[in-house]
Amino acid sequence: MTNFIQKIKNIFKDKGLRKQVLFVLGMLALFRFMSIIPIPGVNQAALDQFLNSNQFFGLLNVFSGGGLSTLSIMMLGVGPYITASIIMQLMTIMSPKIKSLQTEEGTIGRKKFSQYSRLLTVPLAFAQAFGLIVLLQRQGVVSMLDPFALLTNAIVIVAGSILLMWIGELMSEFGIGNGLSLIIFAGIVASFPQVLSQAFFAFQPEQVPMYLGLVVLGAFTILSVVYITESERPVPVTYAKQVRGTKTYGGTSTYIPLRLNQAGVIPIIFAISLMLFPQMVFNFLSYLQNTTINSIATQVNGFLQNQWVYAALYFCLVFFFTYFYTAVTFDPKSISDNLQKSGAFVPGVRPGEHTAEYLGKVVSRITLVGALFLGIIAVLPPVLQAITGIQFLTIGGTSLLIVVSVVSEIVKKVDAQLTMREY
Repeated sequence: MTNFIQKIKNIFKDKGLRKQVLFVLGMLALFRFMSIIPIPGVNQAALDQFLNSNQFFGLLNVFSGGGLSTLSIMMLGVGPYITASIIMQLMTIMSPKIKSLQTEEGTIGRKKFSQYSRLLTVPLAFAQAFGLIVLLQRQGVVSMLDPFALLTNAIVIVAGSILLMWIGELMSEFGIGNGLSLIIFAGIVASFPQVLSQAFFAFQPEQVPMYLGLVVLGAFTILSVVYITESERPVPVTYAKQVRGTKTYGGTSTYIPLRLNQAGVIPIIFAISLMLFPQMVFNFLSYLQNTTINSIATQVNGFLQNQWVYAALYFCLVFFFTYFYTAVTFDPKSISDNLQKSGAFVPGVRPGEHTAEYLGKVVSRITLVGALFLGIIAVLPPVLQAITGIQFLTIGGTSLLIVVSVVSEIVKKVDAQLTMREY
């Protein structure tokens, strides 16, 4: 506790770090303020009943930062932008030209890649906004709107999503941590009081052992997430001795720290976003007048709503995105080339292609452990919900995983900046 208080003092003593922290807090406060501004014609009682009876929209509400619970202008959250980012990342596999934007064209290429993601966000946000409003109209949550009012509301919701995307990028550039993760984190933390109050009012004395077991499991989950996040696999590196004139350089040994889970919380966010989009589409299609489309959409939607199918898909997506994001962000060949240029080598491994292959194998093996861990932790809450029947577990478990990972990442970045400023 003393170290924590001292760290807070050090943050606010440093002028640059203090500005970054205050900027992030200001942006999060702005986001929370805008997330309570509703669109016109909302039946709040019908909305609360609808969210409580639908697991999918309850998860969407958490993922949107609580904006769906009031049908605010921020109801889509950063979901459309994350979906667009996933599509662009997948396009790097299919299109060498798009991949070159990230790997070969430097800063200008990465800026173009980000701009394409932003442009793709607009049609995705519009499709989600339009489908969501029409669906909620048919549920009696939103009053029936004429075409102009429907288009106006959709444009306002899209504008809110784009504004939130911009706020997230500003936080990433001028603040600490990943802006999108911080926005999701803020929405989850803001929803905790409501989730805990629901659990309190649903409390039954005969379920005390079950609740105690869940508390112990939650504490174990937190410790496990922190442990896996902090775990590293050191790869030893030796610098060859170089004689220049009368001086000798090199001859030292160090190591490359390879994190067990290099992707962090991104696979969880990607998996949730990818699961929400098709469910939203099929929910919308299930209310169409066409009998064939209605029947197919209803069957697919019912299949996706099954607890065990949901858990299996969730696990597979988290596992896939852990490997996928690690492959996108970690380039063994680039590291091998840099080591070779600086006169360094891994003991027992030839420089060049052999080093790249070795690093690739090491990363693949440790990523397997990280991917399995993230997948198990992600599907544990829905499995427990299917066994115990307690509704808040699914939302709370996913939220817990995101919150712990984001906090751990922020703490490490703050420590790194404080250490750098001391030197």
